[in-house]
Amino acid sequence: MPLKVSIGRTPHPGARHLLSAVLFASLLPGISLPAQQLSAQQIVQRSIEPNNKDWDSAQDYDYFQRKRDGGTTRTYDVIMLEGSRYYRLVAIDDRPLSPEDQAREKHNFAAAIAQRKQETAKAREQRIGQYQKDRERYHVLMGELTNAFDFTLSGEQMLGSHRVYVLKGKPRRGYHPPNKLAKALTGMQGTLWIDAADFHWVKGEVEVVHPVWIGGLIARVDPGTRFELAQDPIADGVWMPSHFSMETRATVLLLFSRSQREDSTYFSYHKPGTMPEDK
Repeated sequence: MPLKVSIGRTPHPGARHLLSAVLFASLLPGISLPAQQLSAQQIVQRSIEPNNKDWDSAQDYDYFQRKRDGGTTRTYDVIMLEGSRYYRLVAIDDRPLSPEDQAREKHNFAAAIAQRKQETAKAREQRIGQYQKDRERYHVLMGELTNAFDFTLSGEQMLGSHRVYVLKGKPRRGYHPPNKLAKALTGMQGTLWIDAADFHWVKGEVEVVHPVWIGGLIARVDPGTRFELAQDPIADGVWMPSHFSMETRATVLLLFSRSQREDSTYFSYHKPGTMPEDK
């Protein structure tokens, strides 16, 4: 996640979350400064290392995703399977699948296991490579964050049980994005809520404030596009996305306007092979 990018992912889970990933890095490794001596840019910089570690840890956990897209809500058991994610449908509109649908999903899952175990080395490399490529987009945005935005510290507050720094980010004049993906940052502004104790992102919101052309004159991201991301601790020192929402508006070839809305919650993170009690 105004283009609400609660910058944190997700929502990792999935490439959509890449805009929500915009912010991190360790500015002063090994040096602990009193909070009052930290500038807004330093707070954002210090948030990068813990959030990078969280992103790297994501592959060590399976989880459930409840996704509302249009008028339908689907819940998935999201599994790391042979190097990339597999989404196994477990409920529709918060109701368990019918016995017939359960049997179909069980069959599809078994088929996916067999296919991935028997695929050629080239096919496996392509599948995992695409998954990793989608993940790397997050790091591209993250690495450009402090170059693309000027941050101001608007204060501290309690957000749930967390004391957070509240930071406002606006596009930096004269910023030259290194690629098409980073170019999207030039039209955004947003807010970050960063945990004052360990610098994890608690929440992030981002919005597009002026149109940004992506890929020459092929597509334009329009104002009204917004992302929001929220994160919670799931284990000692590990935070993961708990909510991601997205509303995108774009114009393609100056002819077609497209809009998309999505809202996802993530829960019951667990190590592969273990079964969470609150599924």
